[in-house]
Amino acid sequence: MKRYKLAVVGATGLVGRTILKVLEEKHLPISQYSLFASSKSAGTKLHFMNTDYIIQELNEHSFDEGFDFAIFSAGSETSKKYSPIAASKGCVVVDNSSAFRMDVDVPLVVPEVNPEEIQNHHGIIANPNCSTIQAVVALKPLDDKYKIKRVVYSTYQAVSGAGRNGVIDLENGIKHYMSGTKDKNYTLEKFPYPIFSNCLPHIDVFLDNGYTKEEEKMINETRKILKKPDLRVTATTVRVPVFNSHSESINVEFEENFHMRELQEVLKNAPGIILQDDVKHNIYPLANNASGYNNVFVGRVRRDDSVASGINLWVVADNIRKGAATNAVQIVEKMCKE
Repeated sequence: MKRYKLAVVGATGLVGRTILKVLEEKHLPISQYSLFASSKSAGTKLHFMNTDYIIQELNEHSFDEGFDFAIFSAGSETSKKYSPIAASKGCVVVDNSSAFRMDVDVPLVVPEVNPEEIQNHHGIIANPNCSTIQAVVALKPLDDKYKIKRVVYSTYQAVSGAGRNGVIDLENGIKHYMSGTKDKNYTLEKFPYPIFSNCLPHIDVFLDNGYTKEEEKMINETRKILKKPDLRVTATTVRVPVFNSHSESINVEFEENFHMRELQEVLKNAPGIILQDDVKHNIYPLANNASGYNNVFVGRVRRDDSVASGINLWVVADNIRKGAATNAVQIVEKMCKE
C-alpha cells in the first residue's frame, strides 16, 4: 500500500487539535506528518502519534519538500494565501475555511453525501460550514428517495463554533453568575452580548438583505452540495449557551409522498446517521451525547401536516468533529483509497 505525506495547517487551534485526534483514530496510510501554525506557535511541541512534533511556522516555502495532502484549518486569509501555493506543488488541500466553498471550480464535499466530487478537484477541496455538514447528511438520503422541494433551517449552535473566545465568553458568564455579582457588565471576548443564559440570533456578520453570513452559507452550500441550484431554502441561525455540538430543527417539504415507517428506515440505513427516535421513552438526539462522536444524530421525525408532503427533523452533531475535523479527515481517507 502506498504511504502518503500529510501536512496539518493550524495544528494548534481548536479544530486543528481535533484533526490530530481523528487522525490518531483513523490510522490512515500516512508515513510522514508535518504540523504548521503561525509564528506565535512555531517552535512549540505537540504530542501526536506517540511522538513530540515541533510546530513549524507556515511560510511560502513550507510545501517545497512535497506533500500529498494538506488539511488547512487556519482561517480564510491563510487559506487564500497558502492553499494555491501548496496546490502548485502537487499537494491536494482540504480547506476548512469559507475561502473556496462557493468557487465553481472547487468541490464542496461531505463524504457521505457527494464523494464523487472529490475527483473533480484542481488541487483544492472545500470543507462545508459545520452547520451545513450535519444538515446535508440527513437531507441527502431523503432527497434521493422523495425529492426535496423546500428546506427551512432553525439552528441552535454551540459556542465552540465561534472558536476559543466564544468558549471563554460562556465560561466567564458562568463564573460571573456564580459569583453573585449584580453588575451585568464584564469583558466579552467574542460576542456582542453575554451568551450565558441568553440566545443570540446573530452568527457572523449581517448582510444587506437582513440575513447573516452564516445563514447565507447554509442556504448556498446546501444548494451546491445537493446539486439543486434553485432549491428553496431559508435559515435562521442562533448561538446558544451550549459548549459543544450544534442542534438543528429542519423542516423539509418533498415533491413526492412518503410513508413514515419507510422514511425512518431510509434515515436509519443512511451512512453517517444514527437514528434516535423513541419519544415514548424520551429518546432523541442531545448535544451532550453527540459530543466526541463522528456521527450525525437524527430524531423527532414527524410529519408536517401543514403541507402536502413534509416532515420535521431534529439533527445534532459535534460541530468540531463531524462539522470540521472529521469531515476533512474523511475526505483525505477517501483519496488514500483511490
